[in-house]
Amino acid sequence: MSAPHSALKKVRGGFLVGLGYMLSPLSWWNDLFFNFPIAYAFGFIVNLVFPGWLIPATVVGYWLSNVLGFVLMQFGAGDMLFGDRPRNLKKDLLVSLGTSTLYTLGVVMLLQFHILETPDLPFASSP
Repeated sequence: MSAPHSALKKVRGGFLVGLGYMLSPLSWWNDLFFNFPIAYAFGFIVNLVFPGWLIPATVVGYWLSNVLGFVLMQFGAGDMLFGDRPRNLKKDLLVSLGTSTLYTLGVVMLLQFHILETPDLPFASSP
């Protein structure tokens, strides 16, 4: 691989890691600024089609944003660290899916046991 191509791949990898980090659950501030707005927008759109689905669709949107964050971080790190070595896409996706699922289940459990509380959303219930 040529030096300019290698450098561009590392820059792309760094960008993907940064973007993935912002979407992943690895920092305390990202949920407020990235994941919750994305998840809520997803839930809101689904709720327009399926009234009463705001909360479940928001949970799914939150989970998907976390999966995307982990996947982006893995691909970015692969670009930065491993260069042209072949990747195992299936393994990368399964690890991201598993990690995000466990994290999301943890958040759902915190909500279920009222360790975390959600605000009352008057438009979240069916008419």
